[in-house]
Amino acid sequence: MMPLFAVICRDKPGALPIRLATREAHLAHIRDSGIVAQAGPLIEGGEMAGSLVILDCADRAAAEGWAGADPYAHAGLFQSVEIVEWKKVIG
Repeated sequence: MMPLFAVICRDKPGALPIRLATREAHLAHIRDSGIVAQAGPLIEGGEMAGSLVILDCADRAAAEGWAGADPYAHAGLFQSVEIVEWKKVIG
């Protein structure tokens, strides 16, 4: 079993229009990469304000590559991106 990595992204304030405009490309990146175990938006105040993506990939470099290739990242959506190795215990 390959390690899991949590990619935790926080959107820039007021960037919801960027998120909505690039959402389909982001979802295609998730589908096409083949390494996304789980994914979904972070919600603040009832609106999408970030992303949590769990990657099942070879190493941190692969996780960083995936995050760097995300259309959201290319569009300048994120204020911050954190990549942390994660161990699934329940679920």
